[in-house]
Amino acid sequence: MDSQTEPADRPPDAAVRRTRPRPAHTPAQPARRDTSARPPLVRELLLVVGLFVVYKAGRQLATGHTAEAFRNARHVWDWERAAHLPGEGTVQRALLHGDALVHVANTYYATVHFPATVAFLVWLYLRRPAHYVWARRVLAAVTAAALVLHLTFPLAPPRMLGAARLVDTGQVYGPTVYGARPATDSVANQFAAMPSLHFGWALMVAVGLIVATRSRWRWLWLLHPLFTLLVIVGTANHYWLDAIVATALLGIALAVIHLPHRTVTTAGRSRHLGGPEKADSVPELVGAGR
Repeated sequence: MDSQTEPADRPPDAAVRRTRPRPAHTPAQPARRDTSARPPLVRELLLVVGLFVVYKAGRQLATGHTAEAFRNARHVWDWERAAHLPGEGTVQRALLHGDALVHVANTYYATVHFPATVAFLVWLYLRRPAHYVWARRVLAAVTAAALVLHLTFPLAPPRMLGAARLVDTGQVYGPTVYGARPATDSVANQFAAMPSLHFGWALMVAVGLIVATRSRWRWLWLLHPLFTLLVIVGTANHYWLDAIVATALLGIALAVIHLPHRTVTTAGRSRHLGGPEKADSVPELVGAGR
């Protein structure tokens, strides 16, 4: 036997494997919060404030259509009765069982709507930037559509409609955000009942937090739009149809404006998450244009 020949029971590459250095153990990298989709703060503040100013100015354009607003209110009331929707008075009678309960409802209507939406956007901006861009787009789309309806379909709320026989709980029990005389109210357009942005925004807050979080308790966020619905109807500020139309507008916006999906980029190639991720992979958010 040739002395240079490998033994039959030794694999040809055994020596190579024996001398090959073992890869050093690389500790798992801690998960990092992706901030690539977070837009500049100053620009966002200017954008959100600008949208709010435009919306408030647009609502004021719908003031003064008193006769049309009451005519539309009678139509809405008749449509609800034809659809066999429960009367708004059913909810109001439950609130009027005690002064404390109706006062809480008025306070919720006056103070929770806007601060809750702002807090929602701030939290998303800081903790879920990709979700923030998506939520801001959806809220802007719903608000713009609502403004168009406010201009084209002025609507007196049920508290002003004699056929509804409801109490203006804000004026009687307080607090209220509206003036006693709609025609001279320079703060708010009281003939912009449909759709209800109180309900539309509250529903978007709940949807956004359910999508952006993973807690098993996250479905409890639906209590916010539920309470809002009972409050806006019970205080006679909105009809059931106002909330239904707001829900439809939000559904359309959510169907059109999709949440950005995450991909993994490796060596210049992108793919959806789901397969094994390489150590040098860099997550990116697709569709999170700012």
